[in-house]
Formats: sequence, structure tokens, C-alpha cells
Amino acid sequence: MEEKVINTGLRGVTIASTKISDVDGAIGKLVYRGYLAKDLAGKVSFEEITYLLLYEELPSETELTDFKQRIAQERTIPDELVTFLEASPKDALPMDILQASVSILAQYDPDLKDASRDGSARMAVRMIAKFATIVAAWDRIRNHHKPIPPNPDLTHAANFLYMLNGEVPDDELSGYLDTCLVLHAEHSFNASTFAAREVASTRAHMYAAVGAAVGSLSGALHGGANTRVMQMLLEIGSMDKVDDYVRDTLEKGGVIMGLGHAVYQTDDPRAHILAPMSKALGERIEDTLWYDLSKALETKGKAAFKEKKGRDIYVNVDFFSASLYYYMGIAVDLFTPVFAVSRIAGWCAHVLEEQFAEAAPKTALYRPESDYVGDYCGPDECVFVPIDER
Repeated sequence: MEEKVINTGLRGVTIASTKISDVDGAIGKLVYRGYLAKDLAGKVSFEEITYLLLYEELPSETELTDFKQRIAQERTIPDELVTFLEASPKDALPMDILQASVSILAQYDPDLKDASRDGSARMAVRMIAKFATIVAAWDRIRNHHKPIPPNPDLTHAANFLYMLNGEVPDDELSGYLDTCLVLHAEHSFNASTFAAREVASTRAHMYAAVGAAVGSLSGALHGGANTRVMQMLLEIGSMDKVDDYVRDTLEKGGVIMGLGHAVYQTDDPRAHILAPMSKALGERIEDTLWYDLSKALETKGKAAFKEKKGRDIYVNVDFFSASLYYYMGIAVDLFTPVFAVSRIAGWCAHVLEEQFAEAAPKTALYRPESDYVGDYCGPDECVFVPIDER
């Protein structure tokens, strides 16, 4: 009998409707609630994008000022969470620490048992504010330094860099990180967003859904691509080794990290915004090696792939965010947690939509079907044999 082919990745399967964002992979278009992401990057702050994602419209000046104040006031994390971080093994994986921290935060949220949209939105704001503090605090603690309290006078991006190293960044540096946060804030039904919505569909609270999203992002096939891009750049190390690396990698059936995407059939539009920022930061410190390596890999990797496979491959968002974060002095294994510092805005927006959108069914939860292929005893069920007779 011919074995049935199972779609294990839900590719091409529409599972829900959303007003939050859309990705058109054929033409490289990313939309946040009707706005092209490329039109927003560098023009609006992460706080402004977060407001748009949570509340469905761009804020007025007064609304944005109030929202920024709310974010700033919620950045401090409980002392008990700091104690947990201090007691954790210093070589623990940052994403595991972040996921565990989400569960701890839940116990201190006064709205945890409030099942209303307003209560969930307040939980979302608290988590969005605190994620950056957790990531920065963990990096300092694991390096045997005291955490730096958040500075309420700084933007979200500037405050994160300040909490990492104790120095207030200038406008250029904080502006580049702010743009990164804007570009990574949302990307439709990716694996971690789907995980959040699936948990939210059971009517679990905001923290449970976001904790699941963090776990999903920690997986090698989802988060961490920009970490692996930077590891690749560090492995290559010099421009004269690019050709050999590309040739050897493709001959061995490997992949060049940062090339290729599950959705885009053209260059990721975010990559073209990140690349010039990487170049600018390299020029600022008079060391453009990591940007130059990235550009050389992009050009030579695309050409070699086309020659070997007979088809085009395209650059994704992780390709230039790697060198950009590295130029900012962010540790390589923090790249994925920094991604989470941004993407939590999208996760929370999806949880709110899943649970409270007028068009969403109030009693339905995700419950897909499966095809049982465990034909262990032929067409009939197995006959149980007691253990003393086996």
C-alpha cells in the first residue's frame, strides 16, 4: 500500500485570519497593520510600533508620550527574579534563562487572573518592558557583574544598550538598534508566533503563551540564524578565504547561513535596511571586515548557488543583523534573546487577537488532525501480552 505523504510543516495551510501583519514572499513585502515595514523603519520608534501592533493604530503624540512612560515605568524586574538569575549556572543557555524568567514574572503580575482584554494588554506592556531588562541583567550576571537598573529617561533601545555596558549610547547607535527592533517586531505566522497563538487558543494567560513562543524561538530551525551567521563570519575571518568557504560548503551539501528563507522568493526587504547600518557602524570604528565579509559572501554565495543548483537564492534578515549586532558589542549568543526583546511585541499582539478579536471564535482551540501510521500488528490492533509471558 502506498504510504500517505503528510504535510508535517503546515506549509501552505491557512489556519487563521489576522489583521496584524502580512508577508508577501513573492515580491518581498512585509506589512504591519497596513503599513509597509520598510516605510516605518528609521522613522518610528520601537515604542511606536509596539503601540501600533497592540492597539491597531499609530499613536498620537500624546498617546505615544504616555505609552513610553508606561513602558519605562515597567522595566524593573522583581528582586526574586534577579535572585534566580544570580543562582543560575553561568553557562546556562540565554534562551532557557529567558523562558524560565517568563514563568517567574507571571507570579508577580497583578493582572494574571484578569481574563479581560485590558488585563491582558497590561500584562503585555509589562512583559515587553521587562524582556530587555532580563536579557541585559543575565548577560551582566553571567559575566560576574551587577545588573544595571533601567534608566527611565532613555528610549527602549538606548536603555537596553545602557543596561548591557553601563554607558549611555549616542543617538546613532541607539537609533540603529531601534530600527532593528522595529524590523524584528512582527512577521506573521512564523513558528514562535504560531506557538503563542496555539497556547492562547486554550485561553491560557499571556505569560503561558509568550513562554511557549520563547521556547519555539530557541530551536535551531527558527531562532539563532543570525548567531550562526556571525559564527560563520568569525570562522572565515578574512576576505581571502571567502571563495574557498563558499566552494567547500556547497560541495559538502552545506548551507551558507543567512541565504535562503522559508517565505521570501526574493531578498528579504529588511536585509536592505540593515546592510547600510552595518557598513556605517564598521566605518565608525574603522573596521568594516564583518560587513565586507557579509557582502562578499552574499555575492559569491548567490553566484555559486545559482551555478550549482540552477536557481536563485536570496539574502534574509539575519545575514546583516549579525554583523550589525556584533559591531554594537552584543555577545553572539545574545542575538536570539535580542530578537525576542523585539518580537515579544508581535507575540503579544497575536495573543490579544487570538483571544479577543471580534472575528475570533470564542470557544475554538487549535486541535489539528493527524494520520496514525503505527501499523505495528498489521491491520488489526495488537494483542496485549502480560509481562511475565513476553
